[in-house]
Amino acid sequence: MEQSEHVDVVVVGAGLSGVGAAYRLQTERPGTTYAVLEARADLGGTWDLFRYPGVRSDSDMYTLGYSFKPWRDGRSLADGPSILRYIRETATEHGIDRHIRFSSKVVGADFDTAEARWTLTVEDTVSGERRTMTCGFLYSCAGYYDYDHPHDPQLPGVESYAGELVHPQFWPEDLDTAGKRVVVIGSGATAVTLVPSLLKGGSGGSGGSGGAAHVTMLQRTPTWISAVPARDKKAERIKKVLPAGAAHHVIRAKNIAFSTAFYQFCQRRPQQARKLLTGLSTRILGDAQLVADHFTPSYDPWDQRLCAVPNADLFGVVKDGRAEVVTDRIASFVPEGIRLESGRVLEADVVVTATGLKLLAFGGIEPHVDGERVDLAEQFVWNGAMMTGVPNFAVCIGYTNASWTLRADLTHRLVTKVLAWMERTGERAVVPQPDGELSPRPLLDLAAGYVQRSIGAFPRQGDRAPWLVRQNYVLDSVRTLRTDLSRTLAPVRPRAAQRGADVTGDASEEMVEVGA
Repeated sequence: MEQSEHVDVVVVGAGLSGVGAAYRLQTERPGTTYAVLEARADLGGTWDLFRYPGVRSDSDMYTLGYSFKPWRDGRSLADGPSILRYIRETATEHGIDRHIRFSSKVVGADFDTAEARWTLTVEDTVSGERRTMTCGFLYSCAGYYDYDHPHDPQLPGVESYAGELVHPQFWPEDLDTAGKRVVVIGSGATAVTLVPSLLKGGSGGSGGSGGAAHVTMLQRTPTWISAVPARDKKAERIKKVLPAGAAHHVIRAKNIAFSTAFYQFCQRRPQQARKLLTGLSTRILGDAQLVADHFTPSYDPWDQRLCAVPNADLFGVVKDGRAEVVTDRIASFVPEGIRLESGRVLEADVVVTATGLKLLAFGGIEPHVDGERVDLAEQFVWNGAMMTGVPNFAVCIGYTNASWTLRADLTHRLVTKVLAWMERTGERAVVPQPDGELSPRPLLDLAAGYVQRSIGAFPRQGDRAPWLVRQNYVLDSVRTLRTDLSRTLAPVRPRAAQRGADVTGDASEEMVEVGA
């Protein structure tokens, strides 16, 4: 291996979060050296990877976008290419692109407590060659999805299917769905986006320009879906009377207040929330039985993430008959399509398996301390950012009930605060330390299947602050950055120091040994 550079901070991932982290590092910690390691050949993360028809955000861009860069597009729910351009513009405007190392995947990370530094093994995803680099602090902004391996639902008899089978994560550039019968399996954000988009025409690649002949959304169970305006009329009025920067902050505050209030309403008055959502859907579709059968889940709103459809586009294509929603289970694939447990056969030229992603902690990084792997499932997350058992390490975990970037930016700023505190106190390595026993809770408190399948491999949250991962930006924005670091961050004692203390008996009780 060839020895590479040393930097103060390594950020893993050059997506929306990684670029935001880089901005905070260089503006709030000027002079800090950093590098952004990106496994792909371009920046953008999710918005560079996913190319299926209609790919878009399901959070408004005034809150999903950066607080320091106004969103100028008129669409509140933006498409993937627009978001990708926005991330690229941000990276270029602030010189962040010069710090990105593309095709660089972190395949090993070991913290040396004696040296107080990370040694990273970085693989070139093009050549396969490996190199090492070191850093004082490691910050994972790679999200928590496995982008290489989507969830495999083990569809029965799929090998007998004579048509084309596609997963949205790996959408073929030359796929032509024009004039074809398409079945989309799933009922989450990807499925509700794909159904109307496939009917508009275009395949997401270079394939035909006509729309599909008919699209069926096949779901096992319904999902809560809410129609929202594609353009925020109030935001447009605000932008007409205020300068761009001020307008962005006012609109952002407005949208944060609304999303927080609506989430709290759903949590505290679930029956009223159910009535509200089913009422809105019935008003649009004009068919109460259709809503009861296919758009009324058994769980309460926001027990799983709520799907937004701009301008009610999904409801529109169902209402006019170009699309159908079928709630049933797959008995088996057959050459002409899918046989359901009810006996019905859905004939399909193309089947899209929008069956969800798999969770993967920290982009697949398995942190080691002094050569020993840390069992993530035994650790607790502090302030939604750092983790017990792993010194000088932070992770970016966004909200599940609001825009990811809101929580991400708080974490970026908290990391810079920790770095400043370490410099001020002279500490080279720190780790979060509970002041008593914590009652464990799942890190992501969602009933969704994709969460429940994998969450056991993740670190946990506790039962009190600062070990709770709250889903409330208003509270977090007030409390997170006011955390008393000296109370919950402990200096790290190397193993060698621990062995010496065992003999002399004079070790400081305030220091924590990790990696043992």
